[in-house]
Amino acid sequence: MPFAKDLSIIVPGRNEQFMRHTIEDVLAHAKADTEVIAVCDASWPEPPIADHPKVKLLHTTTPVGQRAATNLGAQISRAKYICKLDAHCSVDEGFDTKMIAKMQPDYTMIPMMHRLEAFNWCCTDCGERHYQGSKPTKCGNEECKCTEFSMIMVWQPRFNKGATVSWRFDEELHFQYWRQHKKREEVKKQAESGIIPTLTCIGACFLMERERFWELGGMQEGHGSWGQYGVELALSAWLSGGKMVTCLDTWFAHMFRTTNFAQNGESSWPYKISQRDINKARKYSRDMWLNNAWPKQKYPLSWLLEKFWPIRGWTDDALKKQKERDRDFTPAQQ
Repeated sequence: MPFAKDLSIIVPGRNEQFMRHTIEDVLAHAKADTEVIAVCDASWPEPPIADHPKVKLLHTTTPVGQRAATNLGAQISRAKYICKLDAHCSVDEGFDTKMIAKMQPDYTMIPMMHRLEAFNWCCTDCGERHYQGSKPTKCGNEECKCTEFSMIMVWQPRFNKGATVSWRFDEELHFQYWRQHKKREEVKKQAESGIIPTLTCIGACFLMERERFWELGGMQEGHGSWGQYGVELALSAWLSGGKMVTCLDTWFAHMFRTTNFAQNGESSWPYKISQRDINKARKYSRDMWLNNAWPKQKYPLSWLLEKFWPIRGWTDDALKKQKERDRDFTPAQQ
């Protein structure tokens, strides 16, 4: 059966102020036969998403969480590829065609990542601008006594900060950045092809064949809504016999913040997540991957560690301990 579309961009979000901006950015820069599936998780975006023939809206009546929302979007898709994208991102011109051109059936692909400057706070008196974050209580201009600020949209990648292309996790499976990885000689050589391997990813954007997404079981909702997202994607990619790679031909820009901004401009996180929820996701992840408990696993975790070794955050003793855990590993049936 032919695919209905080349690519479905799944944008899950709850109380996401910048969901419309993200969707319009994707529509403006997509060059393939690409659609957007916006999963509005028990909330309607404000400002509302404009009607568009390439946009599908799915609304849940109760919050299901980011993992389940991604799975719901993938269930609706009839495209060859799916791409999950956070609801506060910008993308490169033709990002979809550039990634598809480099895709292989066993890839989970990440574009290079920039930081997105989505907005500034502007002093209503002197016009002084403050970088996105919590609304200021006073102006940075010492001569100005104003305490009123308005949100001014910027929506530009911070190219001057450089792109992130590699990520890692430590022996507790905590996600980390890995800037030194791209400096390895073998990685520099691989970069000539426009593709390099990465141990893990941030989870904000990934592309893969839709059928492979379901072959790997989709997103594992036992983790809970959020936490260990990139580690899950990476280990399911690598340990199933596939690869997680970064495409150096294109990028996405992600808005980072210590807080998110609700419609009233005050700080809040889109999903209410407690430390207990975060700890649950981490425990679920460690129990699964350190103990080789994933039923679709063809390789033990130590096999992957040795492929990328040395890995900052892993000691020789930790690797030895992992090899001991892996001694009785039985590969999944081919």
